[in-house]
Amino acid sequence: MPTGAGAAGAELEAEVAALLSSADDPGRPGAVQILPRPTRRPARVLLAGVGASDEAGWRAAGAAIARAVRPEEQVQIEPGPGVPAEALRGLAEGLWFGSYRFRDAFTGPRSTEITIRVDDPGNYTQSLETARVTAAATWLARDLANMPASVKNPAWFAAQIVAEAATRPGLTVTVREPEQLAAEGFGGILAVGAGSASPPRLLEMSWQPAAASRHVVLVGKGITFDTGGISIKNRDAMKLMKKDMSGAAAVVAATLGAADLNLPVRVTTLAPLAENAISGSAYRPGDVITQYDGTTSESTNSDAEGRLVLADALAYAVAELNPDVVIDLATLTGANAVALGKRTAALYSHNDELAAALAAAGAAAGEAMWRLPLPGDYLEYLHSDIADRHSSPARGAGSVVAALFLSEFLGDHLDRWAHLDMSAPSWAAADDGDLTSGATGWGTRTLLRWLSS
Repeated sequence: MPTGAGAAGAELEAEVAALLSSADDPGRPGAVQILPRPTRRPARVLLAGVGASDEAGWRAAGAAIARAVRPEEQVQIEPGPGVPAEALRGLAEGLWFGSYRFRDAFTGPRSTEITIRVDDPGNYTQSLETARVTAAATWLARDLANMPASVKNPAWFAAQIVAEAATRPGLTVTVREPEQLAAEGFGGILAVGAGSASPPRLLEMSWQPAAASRHVVLVGKGITFDTGGISIKNRDAMKLMKKDMSGAAAVVAATLGAADLNLPVRVTTLAPLAENAISGSAYRPGDVITQYDGTTSESTNSDAEGRLVLADALAYAVAELNPDVVIDLATLTGANAVALGKRTAALYSHNDELAAALAAAGAAAGEAMWRLPLPGDYLEYLHSDIADRHSSPARGAGSVVAALFLSEFLGDHLDRWAHLDMSAPSWAAADDGDLTSGATGWGTRTLLRWLSS
């Protein structure tokens, strides 16, 4: 709220006090009260609640303000003296997150100008730059997941990331096409992509700063559209399947953000990309697939395709990249939503320290997750009479069993691995807090927080 002076300032303060006295819980994070003053200046005053005045409260206030302002308005925000740097970061992130619209990717952004006035602006330079990079990365992840599959196929996705990486010194990208995938033994990626006229790819991006002391491998499921294959989904289940590459979108966007922030950690990102389509060449229920590590997987459900492409990427990471940590993100199972609802991802790891660090990063970033178990006695569910394991046993505990399947490919890196099943929170049915309707970019900001730590 702009401050005033003299009689005008006292009048405005009285109006604000009167408005707040009749408001219901005006301090609730994201609650907005609007004071119209059409014949005076300022013409409108927005009062946004910040709750306990922590970063999350300021982020909620920023998102609410972004939605309340009009496109033609020039807005000035005065957080007040001595606002902490993390609070201003939250405010700026909320403003950017809340103002996102996918249509802006085609028509250009809205013309609203928002100025934040603070004492000693230099104290906030790093926080605001981090907020800007985080927002830009999240917007990119949302744009990628929102893009219709009529445009977005594996080659298109790879081309976008090659172009993005080319603008950032220190980033390198390689893209394996079908011939190379076949030569190197990526049988899971090839099987899933076999039914589509748009062949699969494996995108590998590397950020390797000289000061890096740790090597993190990020893996993201990149199914650019999922019909379910021969185990076809029904129409309603297929409507949102353009977002089945949200894990890949998050990991590539976070890696681009790490380069923008010049984070001193080596990151290798793997995005196995395929379209799970229906045709005479599609893989079938009952097929046995040879994965990158030479082991075999029996698949009796072609709609359990994500774990097959991830298995190849995880096996490759362990065999060739020697990572200190491996994290994969995937819109892997509908069971994620059954267990945890629409806003919370399922977190799996045998490493307590890694699981706690990811959960803390998610809480700080505003992305919720809940750790679920990896019970050893459920490994028997993966038994197959004709292959090394079964990829899609129909015995319940769907999210847990999918995670256990992935764990089979970590070898001696099992205690350095975490899996995030983020199918449910990857999409918002309506504007909700700092999320806008559509793809959420879930995981991008969590990974940037964690990498920054």
